[in-house]
Amino acid sequence: MDLVEATGDDLEALVDRWYSLAKSMEAYDDLNELAYGDVDDVADDGFRAHLEDDDVTDYLVVHEGETIGFVTLREGHHPSRQHSHYLRVVNFAIDDEHRNRGHGSRVLERVEKLARERGCDHLKVSCEWENEDARRFYRETGFRPKQVDYAQPLE
Repeated sequence: MDLVEATGDDLEALVDRWYSLAKSMEAYDDLNELAYGDVDDVADDGFRAHLEDDDVTDYLVVHEGETIGFVTLREGHHPSRQHSHYLRVVNFAIDDEHRNRGHGSRVLERVEKLARERGCDHLKVSCEWENEDARRFYRETGFRPKQVDYAQPLE
């Protein structure tokens, strides 16, 4: 399993996988409702901007020559904390037909190695509160609950 840094040629693969991930999040809260009716409505501008942002990197997850997922990482700092330099997993998805085979765990092992190479002292990730599968996965891969986000729609 390899993480291959995405290029402009990979924008369609990133958008397709992001849309699938984002669409699945709609089930957890109405604040996750997408503004796009279809994947074809999604502009690739967001991922294109990542290519120019030194703090954000998109990777394709490649297994045996086949792209099976993606992960978006963002580097950041909390200068007031002892653990101040982090790598955040912003987006992470393994294609449905490749799940429960250990790929996700191997991706996070690789992300941890990347974080150490960059001098980071911790990883961050968040997931939907009601997504027990994701919460279990992150606990099983060494993450611990640290903070809870709350949201309030302003209608």
